[in-house]
Amino acid sequence: MNPGSQEARSGVPRLGRVGTPRRDPGSRAHLRGPFCDFSGSAASAQAEAGLSLAQPLSSPRPRPHPAAGTGLLLSGGGSMAAGAAEAAVAAVEEVGSAGQFEELLRLKAKSLLVVHFWAPWAPQCAQMNEVMAELAKELPQVSFVKLEAEGVPEVSEKYEISSVPTFLFFKNSQKIDRLDGAHAPELTKKVQRHASSGSFLPSANEHLKEDLNLRLKKLTHAAPCMLFMKGTPQEPRCGFSKQMVEILHKHNIQFSSFDIFSDEEVRQGLKAYSNWPTYPQLYVSGELIGGLDIIKELEASEELDTICPKAPKLEERLKVLTNKASVMLFMKGNKQEAKCGFSKQILEILNSTGN
Repeated sequence: MNPGSQEARSGVPRLGRVGTPRRDPGSRAHLRGPFCDFSGSAASAQAEAGLSLAQPLSSPRPRPHPAAGTGLLLSGGGSMAAGAAEAAVAAVEEVGSAGQFEELLRLKAKSLLVVHFWAPWAPQCAQMNEVMAELAKELPQVSFVKLEAEGVPEVSEKYEISSVPTFLFFKNSQKIDRLDGAHAPELTKKVQRHASSGSFLPSANEHLKEDLNLRLKKLTHAAPCMLFMKGTPQEPRCGFSKQMVEILHKHNIQFSSFDIFSDEEVRQGLKAYSNWPTYPQLYVSGELIGGLDIIKELEASEELDTICPKAPKLEERLKVLTNKASVMLFMKGNKQEAKCGFSKQILEILNSTGN
């Protein structure tokens, strides 16, 4: 069984192979556009006025408005909108080839480099470019770059870019963080945090790796059964993670989960830690059980129920709760603050009798 087969069969749209980007203008967008969130950020003031919904896969690519980019012509012949747009874009450098990208990584090694993987057909990408331009004005020590994901497939495939917009953060020519989706407040927060932190020194790499391994060990032992997945059990963000959650719920397995999209360091580090390149990953007592294919095999052989801890049945939980103390009161609220009159009266009676 090939552990990478999960990704290969995924329904998530992928880029074409190196040198063969799929760019048929009449076809659907094969990079998905995640939901946009432009609220709550000073740097995203311009974006708040624009579109905030994603470009769904089932919709055709938007055609430019006939007046797009022309601006508002004034009596003096000026173009305020076009001039403002040109000034904003000027603060963000554009990369057009893999060689140029590698050279930029080398030249900007001593500073924070933020790369926006974008697509011209996704309106939220244009909005996030404006957000980056605003951030560039506020943080001149940070380098901001945009790279058309389908135009430079070698770089997109290397860094597993499967949706737009996606942002990668680099220091010392090494990727240190990632943000998927058009979330202006989160982008602002990450840029400010990484810009204010010190550079990672090469001599500290081993120490950082050791710290990461300790953290991963704690995470894999955080619960008797731990699922590392894309998204959450309530909102899975890939088909494989969704299937995994459904199987665990079907067998009444008690588990906790970790969203790998919430921490890029964990997302990449766990692959090496477990020697397993894809997600989801299921751990029991800190030991890797496997991905979706193995869980399906265990389910088919009826071994899954013997390996994973079961969630206690309601009758068992109630029995434990009712025997927790010699006198147990099930009430609305708590001892300090009763939430209904009857509960309050019972508390007063118990307190008066010394219970």
